[in-house]
Amino acid sequence: MAPIIHCVRHAQGYHNLNVENHSILDPSLTPFGEAQCRDLAERFPYHKSVELLVASPLRRTIYTTLYSFKPDIERGVKVIALPEVQETADVPCDTGSDVGILREEMKDKPIDLSRVKEGWNSKTGKWAPTAGAIGNRAKEARQWLKARPEKEIVLVTHGGFLHYFTEDWTDFNKIMGTGWANVECRSYQFADEKGDIASIVETSHSRELRRGTEKPLSTEERMELRETAKKTWEDGGYHPIQAKV
Repeated sequence: MAPIIHCVRHAQGYHNLNVENHSILDPSLTPFGEAQCRDLAERFPYHKSVELLVASPLRRTIYTTLYSFKPDIERGVKVIALPEVQETADVPCDTGSDVGILREEMKDKPIDLSRVKEGWNSKTGKWAPTAGAIGNRAKEARQWLKARPEKEIVLVTHGGFLHYFTEDWTDFNKIMGTGWANVECRSYQFADEKGDIASIVETSHSRELRRGTEKPLSTEERMELRETAKKTWEDGGYHPIQAKV
């Protein structure tokens, strides 16, 4: 049976404070962001059932994982850095550190960087800031997670990428570049156990916690909203991406 994925957006980073800070390469968490992690650690309801932690290899997502899920790590849950779930744009704040720098900083920390290779932060080819490339690596990440043996997995990633990963643009905010708040958590299940696309849908319990009894959009409505939101983003949103593949 495919796992449940608890998706979490990272805590506040220095790039979240103002537009000028978008020029910071791979920014870390602010003191308030670290406090958000401590709060998430206390209120996250699934610590006992989580069997794997997966993080984007950017510093803010790694540290959000290490700080927020310390109880899980202390009981032996593994942390894997997955480059496919890095943020979408090629601005400095959304660009990860070189592998050597990352390995040196994380050498004494409980995170597996074996999947992070040279060029993962190039923002070209597979990693390009285009709708096609982002959609492809979001699909690849879902397929990788779906094939995992664990029953419940936490994925710590980025606000922009989460719309591609979930294929849900319902809350997309052009000004903020995402509909996800810092350290917001939503839970998902795979829609089709055998499908190659590995689409996911938010669990009814997760959705009810956020939206009460509001009726979810149909698949057709979600796809239409996705295309509208992506076009808005491509035409010059908070995290502009290239329209062509």
